Amino acid sequence: MKLETRYSQHPNDMRYYDTKTLREHFLFENVFIKDEISLCYTHSDRVVFGGAMPAGKSLRMEGGRDFGSDIFLDRRELGVICIAGHGKISADGIDYAMEKGDGIYIGKGVKDVIFSCADSDNPPKFYLASAPAHACYPVAFIPLEKANPRKVGEAAAVNARTIYQYVHPAVCQSCQLVMGMTVLEKGSVWNTMPCHTHERRMEVYFYFDMQDSGAVFHMHGRPDETRHIVMKNEQSVISPSWSIHSGVGTGAYTFIWAMAGENQTFDDMDTLRTTEIK
Repeated sequence: MKLETRYSQHPNDMRYYDTKTLREHFLFENVFIKDEISLCYTHSDRVVFGGAMPAGKSLRMEGGRDFGSDIFLDRRELGVICIAGHGKISADGIDYAMEKGDGIYIGKGVKDVIFSCADSDNPPKFYLASAPAHACYPVAFIPLEKANPRKVGEAAAVNARTIYQYVHPAVCQSCQLVMGMTVLEKGSVWNTMPCHTHERRMEVYFYFDMQDSGAVFHMHGRPDETRHIVMKNEQSVISPSWSIHSGVGTGAYTFIWAMAGENQTFDDMDTLRTTEIK
């Protein structure tokens, strides 16, 4: 299991970052590595995120010194969404078949989480997000049809999209993790506009289903001091609570969002008028 660590930054520091420094602090490029679990530990609300790609062998979530426990979920909870392929997730010996669009919530205290491949010609890619947890909630298998859909935006503003809430109070219990997937409609490229901040929660974005030649310009920074991070297919980016949350693509894409912080109220956000952004 590979792990990178990213520390927290004061928003005033970011205004002095060049492109290279901005990417080093907030962008996580190597989400999927064949036959590895590739994770990033951000000190922003101590969220862990990344990917598991079992192909020739099964992969087990492990604890260790970075988590203060030999068991990864000793004091954590975990959300997973399969973005490609066919595979299986085992949670304490109970198997869940997974294919693209399927999600699962695994609560605090589960000792063994194992990712496996079901089709070597089409190995699965599991996107993961984890947050500290204070209580034990049961495992919940969440196929796409059981996720909570919300249609937002409009074609005229090129931001028509459906938000599928997976780990969310409308679907299952969790401590603080909230996680879902947003699918843009044909012709739409903005994932959130007007954009917003939510001081009470951080967020991690993961962009996928993009053309190799495409890109997403992920917006970053305080509303009066914005930057952008150019992202390619299957990359993640950390959006601290003080940063605007928005992005625009050169073409079609889908993204997974994961949040943790003060509450689980999805609409607890401070919407910004476009005229306020600089």
